[in-house]
Amino acid sequence: MTTTTIPKVAIVTGASRGIGAAIAQRLARDGMQVVVNYANGQAEADKLVATIVDAGGAAIAVKADVSNVTDVQALFDAAEEAFGGVDVLVNNAGIMPAVLPALADTDDATFDSLFAINVKGSFNTMRQAAKRLRHGGSVVNFSTSVIGIALPGYSVYGATKAAIETMTNIFAKELRGKDITVNAVAPGPTATALFLNGKTEEMIERMSKMAPLERLGTPDDIAAAVAFLAGPDGRWVNGQTLRANGGLV
Repeated sequence: MTTTTIPKVAIVTGASRGIGAAIAQRLARDGMQVVVNYANGQAEADKLVATIVDAGGAAIAVKADVSNVTDVQALFDAAEEAFGGVDVLVNNAGIMPAVLPALADTDDATFDSLFAINVKGSFNTMRQAAKRLRHGGSVVNFSTSVIGIALPGYSVYGATKAAIETMTNIFAKELRGKDITVNAVAPGPTATALFLNGKTEEMIERMSKMAPLERLGTPDDIAAAVAFLAGPDGRWVNGQTLRANGGLV
């Protein structure tokens, strides 16, 4: 008698490009059915879905602004309608302005947008996950290794991610009895458009040498850390923040 294993279903927010796209492809290769969420960039999201499907995987693209409660509910609805449920939530969606002024020079609009996407966006999806993730599921949030190195100019951005680390630890405890793990990944400098935008070649070169491994991270490096926390080998890790930064801090 053979036992059929039901594929797990993963929602990856902000997945149309960069780290999010790498995560979606990695989880699909690991056998998960993937919901590619995007707020902008439908063409990129559709292309990613086609790539996953062509490789034998299953994926759909769903537009949703994670800072909008109604959009987030619709995102989970779409995942359940397409694949029957949700097992994994990866809160990758986030923003980081190209120019990061000192705290005293940060305007209200920048502060509000950072907290709306980076904090409230993850709050909105975690709140849905608490009700809708199946037993044995996983939540993987995103922090940053900037918290450890405390670079000037990153005070507000870092504050949004410090909030995520606190929410991650407490949310894991609040889900007692549901067999759902909640962890965070804190990348260091990673070669994505989000990181490279607005930086000089000299600055990029200097930051690439900061870690003992003397290179920038890659989206695949971060996707591997997420896959570990979302997969069977990471089931005993819970309420933690994994610093994926090549030894930077």
